[in-house]
Amino acid sequence: MRNETIAIHGGYEEESTTKAVAVPIYQTVAYAFDSAAHGAALFNLEVEGYRYSRIANPTCDVLERRVAALEGGLGALSVSTGQAALHYAVLNLTESGRNIVSVPQLYGTTYTLFAHMLPGFGINVRFAESDQPAAIEKMVNVDTRAIFCESVGNPAGNICDIEALANVARKHGIPLIVDNTVATPILLRPIDYGADIIVHSLTKFMGGHGTTLGGAIVDSGKFPWAKYAQQFPMFSEPDASYHGLVYTDHFGPAAYIGRCRSVYQRVVGSVLSPLSAFQLLQGIETVAVRIARHVENAREVANFLRRDARVDWVNYAGFPDNQYHALAQKYLGGRACSLITFGIRGGFEGGTRFYDALKLVKRLVNLGDAKSLACHPASTTHRQMSTEEQRKAGVTPEMIRLSIGIEHVDDIIADLDQALETAAAG
Repeated sequence: MRNETIAIHGGYEEESTTKAVAVPIYQTVAYAFDSAAHGAALFNLEVEGYRYSRIANPTCDVLERRVAALEGGLGALSVSTGQAALHYAVLNLTESGRNIVSVPQLYGTTYTLFAHMLPGFGINVRFAESDQPAAIEKMVNVDTRAIFCESVGNPAGNICDIEALANVARKHGIPLIVDNTVATPILLRPIDYGADIIVHSLTKFMGGHGTTLGGAIVDSGKFPWAKYAQQFPMFSEPDASYHGLVYTDHFGPAAYIGRCRSVYQRVVGSVLSPLSAFQLLQGIETVAVRIARHVENAREVANFLRRDARVDWVNYAGFPDNQYHALAQKYLGGRACSLITFGIRGGFEGGTRFYDALKLVKRLVNLGDAKSLACHPASTTHRQMSTEEQRKAGVTPEMIRLSIGIEHVDDIIADLDQALETAAAG
């Protein structure tokens, strides 16, 4: 099935009891065992079934299968937020004394996790000077356990060369982790270009309505963990915390996501509720339709901003002279994402005057909503970073990040126009 169809039908067949067409909400904590032997078999992973909703839940299971199918992966794990997904994704394959290599263009909270929190666990994050494959490879050493990038950077708007980064990762026997939140599998499936692990904030475009937090980790099932057992012993050696389970033996190609659930979800417990899974599934049903409208509206807004003398610059990969235009053609099918950044004349003060004057466009730090949203990264999402750190992340004082919604584009442009007029008058 194509992704437009998977988004509606993937991962679910009418359950046998009621034949419900909509995915039921299994609002339960635990599941009854037929006997002591049945309970033991479930905990030994000898039989399929559910034990406790911290580990797995039927509603969340449908969401996981649907997201995995959309991304072309073998399996997925749903968690409470995108940040929890990223945290688990990294912890699941590294350990104290090791490192991962990351592009510098990152979402602000991701940068905080990488620069300040993971080092507390003994895991170093080595930031490359740019998102270029040569810059990434330069930072890889014998202790590197993964390469990380955002397929489309938030808020920088850069597009990473997934295939080239995957080649670097493969050369050094390590996986490539890609945050695909902004592009979504509707515009890009990184696994098709060699990525090994995908993370999502389902809160954003996938959910699409600004109502529900959620995250997901998708396992391609293609990384040969057993081949690189020396670098990744956690998958190929018996796990003393789980009665000696060897993940590559038990789960085969799904060893990564199996361990992520068995260790991190089971023990740490960043669980997505069944009601949240249901709400996210409703959003995913229309993601392909919404993305098409997002992209169309963003193109018109970008053209309006570029023609306006009150605007200094516009970063939009849909422009032929944009440095990422060729990558947009390769990876996004020429459909630049609806995340646009631009700079207003007047620097930081001009940016904040514009921001404060918005009426229809909402001032907040989410993105991917059906509504048009605006963010001033220097004073919000990246405020904790130094000026130099902001620069490396692609943030400047005057920058405004727009997430273009699905309203009538004339109304979006009218609001931007009046806000620009207010900023110019100031």
